[in-house]
Amino acid sequence: MLTVLRNSWPLLLGVMLLLLGNGIQGTLLGIRGKIEGFSAVEMSYVMSAYYAGFLVGSRFTPDMIRSVGHVRVFAALGSLISAALIVYPVAPDWIVWSVLRILIGFSFAGVYITAESWLNASSTNETRGQALSAYMIMQMLGIIAAQGVVNFRDPGGFDLFAISSILVSIAFTPILLAATPAPAFDRIAPLPISRLFRTSPLGCVGIFVVGGIFSAQFGMAAVWGSEVGLSVRNISIFIASIYFGGLVLQYPIGWLSDRYDRRTIILALAAAGTLTMILATVLPWTLPVLTLIGFLSGGITNPVYSLLVAYVNDYLDGSEMAGASAGLMFINGLGAIGGPLITGWFMHQFGPTGYFVFMLVLFAFLTLYTSFRMTRRRAQALFRGRFRPLSPTASAVAVEAAIETRVEDLPPDPGAVEAP
Repeated sequence: MLTVLRNSWPLLLGVMLLLLGNGIQGTLLGIRGKIEGFSAVEMSYVMSAYYAGFLVGSRFTPDMIRSVGHVRVFAALGSLISAALIVYPVAPDWIVWSVLRILIGFSFAGVYITAESWLNASSTNETRGQALSAYMIMQMLGIIAAQGVVNFRDPGGFDLFAISSILVSIAFTPILLAATPAPAFDRIAPLPISRLFRTSPLGCVGIFVVGGIFSAQFGMAAVWGSEVGLSVRNISIFIASIYFGGLVLQYPIGWLSDRYDRRTIILALAAAGTLTMILATVLPWTLPVLTLIGFLSGGITNPVYSLLVAYVNDYLDGSEMAGASAGLMFINGLGAIGGPLITGWFMHQFGPTGYFVFMLVLFAFLTLYTSFRMTRRRAQALFRGRFRPLSPTASAVAVEAAIETRVEDLPPDPGAVEAP
């Protein structure tokens, strides 16, 4: 890990600052939308727009990189993000905000692809897993820290938008001044969705469902908190607990998933997510309860995504892995676009409780579908790759790097058992 930090610290520092700025934006918009008088449905369009832009950016950024190079794409998209963040308080209209969110989502997709390409190229086969772990940790730390920054200024003013813009601008300095050469970039052709589904129905359906859970959970958290009248402090603590759970629980769950049938772990986590959402609908929304709910829900969603990627990998040949990474990200992106939109509708129909009810429905469906799939296929007797911690916001480059770990890289593991 020290070698990874020594070789990649400019990139990792830049990524943390980027996520610090992006984390401020995500929470701030949910709070500011309420101040501006936007409804939960209108804010659901704003939050969903980011994921639509992200999906489009993931498709077109590779062509941009091949045309003008990593450095120019990186700098141009960073400038767009920084400028868009300043426009929010100048044009308080939910339609304008939706357009800005599309632009920012598009730009962040390109930034992630570029940064992850650099990270992947600067890593060896021996250090790639550690590099991915460090990358995810820095992402999470940036977003968690952002929740503290939101409390430093009035969300009804201009300062927090300016701070977010400044952080994003500064983030590119260590990356662009680093001596690491820009890597070669090859286009990743997605594996046809039909082929992916035949290979792993659970993987495809699960990735789609988790996309909806993740975008609803993270995208609408501040909107929900504003709707129920939480203070800025309590909203930021709730959101920070979601990300902290996602960071901490990835590793013990990953350790288990490399030793036992991954579907059993997915089933247990989906059931735990269902129970957590049930508790969220019946318990009083005090700060200790919300912190626990946030920690558990975030600690379930991120590992389930990584588990599903690893599970699909178990049924792929090496020649299919790069295409599968792009295909899985596309499926996840489609689910993510719908998450905030349907959450907004649920909140309109059922009140603030609809925020948790929507995720309850998705977790329950994933529980039932996983149970069904376990009756249709025997467990893998041999895993093809280690569990790698990933975030649903990772680009196809990071997903590809994560699933390229082959079975020969694994130590002998007597704990991996075949289903009876």
